Amino acid sequence: MCGTAAERELSEQLGEIRPELADAYVAGLPGARAAVLARLWRGLVHEPLPWVVSRLAGRDGVRLRLADGRCLHGPPSDPWATGTAVACVELDGRPFDHPARLLTALAVPGGERVAAEIDHSTASMALSRTAPRAAGPPAAPWEWEQQSPDGHPYHPACRSRPGFSAADQLAYAPEHRPVVSLRLAPVAGATVRGPWPADLRDGRLTLIPVHPWQAEHTLTGRALLPGPKAQPLLALRTLDLGRNVHVKTALSTQLTSAVRDISAYSVENALITSDAVERAAERLGGRLHIARTLAAAGAGTPDLAAVLRQSPYVHAGPREQVVPVAELPAYFAPFAPGERQSRIIEFAHLAVEVCLDLLGLGVALEAHGQNLLAVLDGEGRARRLVYRDLADVRISPVRLARHALSPPPLTGRLLNDDPAVLRRKVFGCLVTGALGPLAGSASALGTILRAATQGLPPTPDLRALMTERLPAKALTLMRLAPGGDQWALLPNPALLC
Repeated sequence: MCGTAAERELSEQLGEIRPELADAYVAGLPGARAAVLARLWRGLVHEPLPWVVSRLAGRDGVRLRLADGRCLHGPPSDPWATGTAVACVELDGRPFDHPARLLTALAVPGGERVAAEIDHSTASMALSRTAPRAAGPPAAPWEWEQQSPDGHPYHPACRSRPGFSAADQLAYAPEHRPVVSLRLAPVAGATVRGPWPADLRDGRLTLIPVHPWQAEHTLTGRALLPGPKAQPLLALRTLDLGRNVHVKTALSTQLTSAVRDISAYSVENALITSDAVERAAERLGGRLHIARTLAAAGAGTPDLAAVLRQSPYVHAGPREQVVPVAELPAYFAPFAPGERQSRIIEFAHLAVEVCLDLLGLGVALEAHGQNLLAVLDGEGRARRLVYRDLADVRISPVRLARHALSPPPLTGRLLNDDPAVLRRKVFGCLVTGALGPLAGSASALGTILRAATQGLPPTPDLRALMTERLPAKALTLMRLAPGGDQWALLPNPALLC
């Protein structure tokens, strides 16, 4: 039964446009609520929320004492667990089975706004789970990016798409496998970096690809032309244009944690950043490919810009395929347990080694499940890695210079020499966004980390990875108190006996 505002709204919309999905959607709501409640409970238990004054774990679960004296009680929470469901959390003995209603009852700063996001996340997940699953392995490389219905494995707003109706989600979300018809915005005097394609020019006008949702909701009144058809990828606003080119569009709405526009800074520095990261990656002997930035263009505002990137799939050799790390759990699922564990450890060893080596050279990758892809051979063994989307890497001029690499002509947020900041970028994404979901539990992650780091040089970065508390983005806190990245420091699973 549809109980909340977002659930009822999507149900009514489905009844109008796709009534054949309505029953499956309603049937999926309890499971979606439990999945999102598990993510919210993880945040409440493990993040540094200022209104939680104490946490006590026992045989019957975890008790949180709040600043106002109330008590939250719920099941044990493993910060690295994935695919979990929480049926109920009690607030002063009152049971809550819906994450949005729990957050509303907590009445904490920012809670009402985030409760609406989580309500939408739950409803959208139930809708995503109505998408038909592919039978057999994907036929086209980009189909790997359209497999998962549930989104971020740890974020309570994992499927929050404010402003997206049921029709919008069916038309644009990758799990529903649509073909998206882009629009083109003619712009005079656009900022262009790199060789902008001839078919995206009209005389002196630059034709900037625009996502159709953007055209309908934030660029109303602007004259737009019909554009190419494209396949939506994991990031939703990034699409496969064919011809080995992906386009990142400025989709100015909040998806999961942030508004997904493209800043003038990103347009201006897109190629410089790509060149710098590629030069560093060349030192790794072919273990890492960069899906390089081909060109970028913007109209001076963050809601009208686009970045063209090389497709990561071009780096697959004969009998190889390129799979986003977020989809590796599904890829490895058919293997027997021993073989599956072997494949995961092989991938983890390569990923840790590459990310640490590049960090040592001076580039901190945001290597989570969307940005990092694995080149797999016919037996499912990870042979190389591909990295895409360079907008949020961090570059250390001091480390680059130490290795005779010229620092790029950049200023601003991409540059940082602080080892703690650089490690937080790498560890917080690689472990939380890639290895944690592959492991699925703290104990399994500890086993994988210990096995994957055998034989690696004992650098200060490796020692920090294996001995210090691990940074993970405080995803719930960041939504309740927006203003940039905030972090939780979690017990290091590599130290578990």
